[in-house]
Amino acid sequence: MSQSTLIAALQLNSGDDVAANLALASELVAEAASRGARYVVLPEYFYWMGEDENKRVDLGEPFGNGPLQQAMSNLAERHQIYLAAGTLPIVSPIANHVYNSQLLFGPDGHCLSRYDKIHLFGFDDGTLRYQESDVLASGRQITDYDLGFAHARASICYDLRFPELYRSAPAYELISMAAAFTYPTGQAHWHALLRARAIENQCYLVASAQTGTHPGGKQTFGHSLVIDPWGEIIDECVSGNGMAIAEYNPENLAQIRQKLPALAHRVL
Repeated sequence: MSQSTLIAALQLNSGDDVAANLALASELVAEAASRGARYVVLPEYFYWMGEDENKRVDLGEPFGNGPLQQAMSNLAERHQIYLAAGTLPIVSPIANHVYNSQLLFGPDGHCLSRYDKIHLFGFDDGTLRYQESDVLASGRQITDYDLGFAHARASICYDLRFPELYRSAPAYELISMAAAFTYPTGQAHWHALLRARAIENQCYLVASAQTGTHPGGKQTFGHSLVIDPWGEIIDECVSGNGMAIAEYNPENLAQIRQKLPALAHRVL
């Protein structure tokens, strides 16, 4: 109960070269593991951030089989870590659409859990337009997974704006967030929403983000974070390739939930 565990949120400026993106991800995973991280989260779309979103469909893999999944399995096994592989394009039953899936790989390389992103981002301010439903199929199932030292709730980017996803039973101790937040929405809301999710659920939160400018001119906000159950940011990677890495401390979590038992006081 008292043992702390290092957790890491990796931050990438992914481009349109899959091999280069995988090499960068591998380098950062190795660095996090060398620093003692047992649980590592990659950002959304870490494998590809190009201009033509239809490329995601071309990169789609059947669940359980494909070079992207195999690469993540190998990384987890090589470094003996739990690896939340950002998001990967998993074949869906809808033509020309893939699921945007966060897969958890264990230290033995096996895929232990799968979460298909439920909420699909749409934004149009007259200048910038994003419509994920053009190429992504929506998931329907809230997903938790067991990391040994904690139970985690999986979530991806736009999910952050829907607190009901995080309030659904059963209880958990950590939120996993893999994101590619656009710069304008991130600048306005990223920190506020992440801290709110950690505070209201009295849990740790590890948020891994895309950063910088990508092919086609899209800009993402960065600011990968690890947040504690009191809503304090305990590490942050503001910009550039890198990571936020900090301790998950179960004693701290238990003390916060004991002194302010908000979860036990829930009525609705």
